[in-house]
Amino acid sequence: MNPNRQSWNRQQQELQRALARPTDHRKVLELFLSQHAMVHSAKVFRSGLWSFEDEIWQGLDEADLRRVPRDSAHSIAWIIWHIAPIEDVTMNLLVAGTPQIFQRDNWRTRLKISHRDTGNAMDAQDAARLSATIDLDALRAYRLTVGWRTRQIVKRLKPEELQQKVEPARLQRVIAEGAVLEAASGVIDYWGKRSIAGLLLMPPTRHNFLH
Repeated sequence: MNPNRQSWNRQQQELQRALARPTDHRKVLELFLSQHAMVHSAKVFRSGLWSFEDEIWQGLDEADLRRVPRDSAHSIAWIIWHIAPIEDVTMNLLVAGTPQIFQRDNWRTRLKISHRDTGNAMDAQDAARLSATIDLDALRAYRLTVGWRTRQIVKRLKPEELQQKVEPARLQRVIAEGAVLEAASGVIDYWGKRSIAGLLLMPPTRHNFLH
């Protein structure tokens, strides 16, 4: 296995254990921020850590990023777009109780897309259309902004907040804003069962890595 993947997997296991018994808050934050940095561009946190995102972008042209492989429903551009609003929604609306980056800064127009949801219920035709039209420079900028904001939010978390469940009103806000469609309501149910610690594992670290 690639040494960088080995390192990430080992840290993910350490983070899971630390969040299960969050007695050392500083250690939890260090592990999370390291994991998070590795699945985002190095521009998010200039630590010298390996960046899986930068590895993906390196050497690919626009056609490669937009192409939907024959045996897949999603392009690389679609996947990068999908993981960005998922992190945006969970960290801002659910954890911090603040507006989405996507809504606050008019990213829908800047990205040149018609969708305002996370894409969990998107069909292949819509995914292909988004892949073909999304502004790739804006996509990188949006994901970078989401990453910066996540780190601000997590650094401000207090130890006692980690074991708290998401407030029901915040889950309702996700639905009201159309960030998750009714057809993908299972995502809301999943988030509603998680503590803040659980949300730090999935999505801003592991969800990014799995995609």
